Amino acid sequence: MSEPAAPNDIVPDTEHRGLTARLPQRPRDLAQLARFDRPIGWWLLFWPCVWGVWLAGAGWQLALLGWMLLGSIAMRGAGCVYNDIVDAKLDRQVARTASRPVASGRVSKKLAWGWLLALSFVGLIVLLQLRFEAQMVALASLLLVAAYPFMKRITWWPQAWLGLVFTWGLLVGWTQLRTDNLDALAAMYAGAALWVIGYDTIYALQDREDDALVGIRSSALRLGGHVRGGVALFYTGAVALWALAFWLYRADWVALLALIPAAGHLAWQVATLDSGDPANPLERFRSNRWTGALVAAACFVVGNA
Repeated sequence: MSEPAAPNDIVPDTEHRGLTARLPQRPRDLAQLARFDRPIGWWLLFWPCVWGVWLAGAGWQLALLGWMLLGSIAMRGAGCVYNDIVDAKLDRQVARTASRPVASGRVSKKLAWGWLLALSFVGLIVLLQLRFEAQMVALASLLLVAAYPFMKRITWWPQAWLGLVFTWGLLVGWTQLRTDNLDALAAMYAGAALWVIGYDTIYALQDREDDALVGIRSSALRLGGHVRGGVALFYTGAVALWALAFWLYRADWVALLALIPAAGHLAWQVATLDSGDPANPLERFRSNRWTGALVAAACFVVGNA
């Protein structure tokens, strides 16, 4: 019978306490290390993949999306493992991350590296399903991924770097199906990056006090008392660039109406954001899985109508 999870085994923002707690200790630690208990991360990585595939205008492409979903889960997990290996000392100094498996010492760095390789092998299997051009685009992201954990040490805007990394699947999905209309693709990618800066600024609100004490930099700290205005600006820029992408792809103002639901959802996030309520930023951050779905629907309408 699996032993119950001790309170310090479960990170504060886990989404599946019950499922995680039922696992034996070692599998539970590895699942947490890859953030399998926090699926919002792979949803946010996966949705831009869908945007690229559906805006490319080749129909549903469900088999391709299935592979990209598997790749999103595996590579998001690998990225989290790598991040925790690099950030173990910093994580020990932040209340929300001190109980992570590597930071707490429950998982050794040697085991963490082995788990990273296993997850990367799954990513390799997915990579081999893509055509050569898409493979090259996917591999080009590795340098960005490797550099990301260090950004919080050298810039107030690590969220901008994350915006480049976490939306890379958009480029892969598009390139798998076509290599033209690069102006529309560039506008879509730039808008996606601004979207990430916005939602990750919201996420960073949880750690502002601890980050300031240990010297971790973030957009939430840089914006100070102007976080709501900053997030509104990023989201507005994202919607404007997505609208530009749609226009470059199809010069029809009616197509822009497809973005109204996503724009309305982002406006709701900004209007209801309350940094004084500990639960509010996490809830608003997680709600971006619906933003991703709404933009995906818009991409399908514009790309396949």
